[in-house]
Amino acid sequence: MSVKKALKKMGLALGEAPVIGGIFKPKPTVAVVRLAGVIADANMKRGGISHARFEQALQDAFEVHDLKALALIINSPGGSPAQSQMIGDHIRRLAEDKEIPVYAFVEDVAASGGYWLACAADEIYTQSTSIVGSIGVISASFGFQDLINKYGVERRIHTSGKDKSFLDPFRPESEEDVERLKSIQSDMHEIFIDWVKERRSGKLKGEDSELFEGAFWTGESALGLGLVDDFGEMRSHCKDKFGEKIKFKEFTPDKGFVASILRPDAKLGLSQEAMETLETKSVWARYGL
Repeated sequence: MSVKKALKKMGLALGEAPVIGGIFKPKPTVAVVRLAGVIADANMKRGGISHARFEQALQDAFEVHDLKALALIINSPGGSPAQSQMIGDHIRRLAEDKEIPVYAFVEDVAASGGYWLACAADEIYTQSTSIVGSIGVISASFGFQDLINKYGVERRIHTSGKDKSFLDPFRPESEEDVERLKSIQSDMHEIFIDWVKERRSGKLKGEDSELFEGAFWTGESALGLGLVDDFGEMRSHCKDKFGEKIKFKEFTPDKGFVASILRPDAKLGLSQEAMETLETKSVWARYGL
């Protein structure tokens, strides 16, 4: 058994060993987690951001010895509200349990769910040219009723409840369905707003009508509205804060060969993969990216 394993078995980290602690004392560390891509359930998207993909990476990041802070590098145009909420809550639980500060560093974009994730941090830093905001909820789909009528396709659908065919894309859109959808979106929007107000308490400078209607801004404008704290790049900021000798350790989801084979979407068809690519591109395109 190695010395390190023996000490660990006795409940001692190398840095805590009475004789060799001075030799093996670890450097103070900033754990780094990169959250990049569209936010969606791991079973539905290749890559991207999901609670299932990042849960263990975040857990491991907070277990680092002599951890000074967690740095989140965010580059996301948003996606699933539920996944955003689960990841954000997970980060906060770990941060509060370990009493570790969290800093978010925005690259190209932290919009919609991406900004939700940024708000899990105690402080948010951005570039002046980053895109920030889009605090709102969106639902997009297609209507195919005219298409199937053109080709003489008869739609047959049977339900045991009148709302089971809600927003059926092969039937004309009904006012009742639209009203119900807007009610659901309104609930989600309020939850998003409450989260931002809680996490940015005392920092927001704009009116609700300006901040929470789905608009997005450059990092420079976002700073003036109190949506972010300052401009900054992760490594230089952390070195300024913790000293030049600070160590950075990055944590990512498993990307090994075996893991990729075991993924539920490993046999994703070419047509489905192409549709997913187009959808992903359309989400990024909302922000000119």
